[in-house]
Amino acid sequence: MNKSQRREALLRAARAVFSEKGYHEAKVDDIVALARVAKGTFYLYFPDKRSVFGELVRGLIARLGGAILRVDPSADVEAQVKHNIRAIVAVLLDDPALTSILLSHAAGLDPAFVKELRAFRQEVKLLLTRSLSDGQRLGVVEPGDAELYATFTIGALKEVLFENALEARVLPREQIVTALYDLLRRGYLRMDVAPGPAAEPPAAERGPRASKGAGPQDAAPEGAGRSRAGAARGRRAKPKGD
Repeated sequence: MNKSQRREALLRAARAVFSEKGYHEAKVDDIVALARVAKGTFYLYFPDKRSVFGELVRGLIARLGGAILRVDPSADVEAQVKHNIRAIVAVLLDDPALTSILLSHAAGLDPAFVKELRAFRQEVKLLLTRSLSDGQRLGVVEPGDAELYATFTIGALKEVLFENALEARVLPREQIVTALYDLLRRGYLRMDVAPGPAAEPPAAERGPRASKGAGPQDAAPEGAGRSRAGAARGRRAKPKGD
């Protein structure tokens, strides 16, 4: 196992220990026992328990930042907003151990832990505030305090994600996405001015070949209908004197 692999093994073990015991009860001894390395090896990579926890938190924040895409107002805004909500939910629920710790109300008395919690929540709020500010400039988010909107959004997500992470009330992810989108649409989202999916042009505008069931063999040449009609009239009429 090289240094990079050993570091990842320690991070995985730390995540599992924090999930099982919580931040306050977790010990470095528990982490090294699960990772099957000597205690001295741990300190080659991390100075203490707080530092390994901070590394996990920063990794989660980075994944959240990468998941939120800037909305393109010329495309289907509804689909893009739902994509961002779906991505945020996925990042947090794919790491239930860390999410349950970070979203819990029990910060405890450890100043280092409180500092990490505040940093995480502030970073998440900053990510959402930037995204909402972009939306305001594009006209798809109501004017107002974008930071306050971000706080409301985090509050709406917090409890349902916390319950899901703890498996206290497991909801399908798409149900969470749809419910939150509907809530935001009735709040600060301006979907009435945002473009929806591009509609297919009417058949008359697409031309005869684009019409349903019409292929090259079905399209009659110009004037063919008039020629056939004239020939039929000629066959019916008898010349005088016959």
